[in-house]
Amino acid sequence: MFAIPGKQAVTMTEAAARQIARLMQKDGHKGLRIGVKKGGCAGMEYTMEYAAEIAPMDEVVEQDGARVMIAPMAQMFLFGTQIDYQTSLLESGFKFNNPNVEDACGCGESIKFKDVEELSAARGGK
Repeated sequence: MFAIPGKQAVTMTEAAARQIARLMQKDGHKGLRIGVKKGGCAGMEYTMEYAAEIAPMDEVVEQDGARVMIAPMAQMFLFGTQIDYQTSLLESGFKFNNPNVEDACGCGESIKFKDVEELSAARGGK
């Protein structure tokens, strides 16, 4: 939908790809579906869920045995995002390095995206 020929919609670090591949093997999932939804103090939140099937309009990104699906509604917001998996003494989890984010709340759970028209124009839309 918002693809640029020869460029994946999202990329994964080696750590993220390893973790996603592990999660897929655990219960035989087809991959992880990532998206966005309204919520949080900055207006939007990322979503991640196991996917049992690949929907016909999903953007599918595969790397090193890991598969991520992006629903059509979220593709514009996630294009160009790097997914990372970080582990520290206190926590571990996925981190989204997203060039489309304009602002984020202090806790990092909620984001605000650039204007939709600006995102569309950056992707070659009208």
